[in-house]
Amino acid sequence: MNTFSACLLGLIQGLTEFLPVSSSGHLAIAQHFLPGFEQPGLLFDVLLHAATTLAVVIYFRTDIWKLLNCYFRPKDQTHHDRHILHMLILGSIPTAIIGFSGKDFFAGLFDNLLLIGFMLLVTATLLTLAEKIRKDGRSLEQINNTDAFLVGIVQGLAIIPGISRSGSTISFLLLRGVDGEAAARFSFLLALPAIGGALLLSLKDLQHVATAELPAYGLGAVIAFISGLFAIRCLMDVVRRKRLIGFAIYCLLVGGSIIGYSLLSQ
Repeated sequence: MNTFSACLLGLIQGLTEFLPVSSSGHLAIAQHFLPGFEQPGLLFDVLLHAATTLAVVIYFRTDIWKLLNCYFRPKDQTHHDRHILHMLILGSIPTAIIGFSGKDFFAGLFDNLLLIGFMLLVTATLLTLAEKIRKDGRSLEQINNTDAFLVGIVQGLAIIPGISRSGSTISFLLLRGVDGEAAARFSFLLALPAIGGALLLSLKDLQHVATAELPAYGLGAVIAFISGLFAIRCLMDVVRRKRLIGFAIYCLLVGGSIIGYSLLSQ
């Protein structure tokens, strides 16, 4: 992988990881059209996800710190924090089961542009439904066991390229009556253990990376981190303003274009 490809993919990852348009889908599409692109396994993709995860940690550092030390503070002062932590753990269970059991299957989907196009249409549909029938009301502290478990399943299925992880999980929580900002915060926090697990599983691919390519990998990750911070701020503002429909239209256009290209190139 050359430096240009690494920087381009890092920028795409950073911007699309948090905007509800499917970073995995965009990475797969970009990699398809980059001449001579090769990488060992999905290591580079996971490194980019790790970089954007660091962006989540920086942006939500106060929330994360409160969750990490909630059992070291008086119980009467940390009731809500402990509840949120329990919901994140519960939501991570189905995601882990789906991810571990279907890792090889999902990895094989990244070369299927036609499928990615249709999954972008699925993302567009979810965003449209959430925009039209969302019922804001419940706070982060009011997310219950059913919400957490089901959104964990949704996040697990979002491994399929073309289905936006942030878009699908936020849309699901909005449809469940969770407030927009609360849905976005829970979605980002829920991503941390999932991406961390994926990174650990892909570390074995590190031995197959040529030493000369490591600087390109690192530069791509840095760009993903910086652009990811910018994208988080944008999405939080979009969710507050209830303007997801623009992203639905974007996914519809890109998905339709990729489907058309795939059918014509067969």
